Amino acid sequence: MLFSRRFPKIAQMKKSMREDASFPRVRLRRNRKSDWSRRLVAESRLSTDDLILPLFVTQGKNKKIPVTMMPGVFRLSVDLAVEKIKEARELGIPAVAIFPSVDAKLRDAKASEALNPENLICQAVAAIKKSVPDIGVITDVALDPYTSHGQDGLVKNGEILNDETVKILCRQAVIQARAGADIIAPSDMMDGRIGAIRDALDTAGFQAVQIMSYAAKYASNFYGPFRDAVGSAKNLGAADKKTYQMDFANSDEALREVALDISEGADMILVKPGMPYLDILRRVRETFHIPVFGYQVSGEYAMIKAAAAQGWLDEKAAFYESMIAFKRAGATGIFTYYAIEMARELSGAR
Repeated sequence: MLFSRRFPKIAQMKKSMREDASFPRVRLRRNRKSDWSRRLVAESRLSTDDLILPLFVTQGKNKKIPVTMMPGVFRLSVDLAVEKIKEARELGIPAVAIFPSVDAKLRDAKASEALNPENLICQAVAAIKKSVPDIGVITDVALDPYTSHGQDGLVKNGEILNDETVKILCRQAVIQARAGADIIAPSDMMDGRIGAIRDALDTAGFQAVQIMSYAAKYASNFYGPFRDAVGSAKNLGAADKKTYQMDFANSDEALREVALDISEGADMILVKPGMPYLDILRRVRETFHIPVFGYQVSGEYAMIKAAAAQGWLDEKAAFYESMIAFKRAGATGIFTYYAIEMARELSGAR
């Protein structure tokens, strides 16, 4: 009664609205009433063209070694990796990213094996391009799979050496390009490495090889299963990568990193990890007019798989929702270990 006396016009309007059969005139639920309508007005869409499949390769033949922390993921010998990539290609996945699990005997403090033109990653790339030439191959440029200490760069007196590391990364990038890599993806986070690698590739005659920069790669706790898969976890031990990977408390700094890498010649940008950093992906996409990718990292994958195994989540639905979140944030594409399964769902294949 007090409200009605103080605001009689508003009270009368509310009464009229209650009595008006057409109230409310704007009903957002109308567009949600059926599946066809929801699909018709969907703002974000996921297709197989958005998927990039990361694969771990290992030495030998006919080897399929489970990655314990990542159910459904394996370290594959090159021959089996090629067969998996054929399946990816048939499902319409446009590109794969290859990561090596290097024999411990080949690791040393100087990452010497990274500069071997016959190393595991080069063998894998050459085999893939021979058997599946029409799929894009992305290679990781960093030293941690090859170092005995597990760091992404050379170490002296406990310090990660920036400029000395960049010189090796340039040679590593050229070797991978010569093996047939389509996209070089530096994940090391050394300052200045994009410009140096671009110059090295151009000088060596690889002007057409693209660079996808891990420009905003954070010192995250979500990388654990990946480090186990490539064998760097034990070597890294209790050490961390906080002096070169980004502080996860920072957002503006990511834009500075991206701006620098674009100015140095990056063709594409990668934000890593993925879902906990969708705010970063959105800021990058809105600030720069350049393709921006997100990486659904090993820890994210493992969490969904573990929850699904307990019956707490619907696995396929949760992965689909997570990937739509990437697209909603503005991702051009998504690195995901669930790419094959998701491509099957999207294509209706079983």
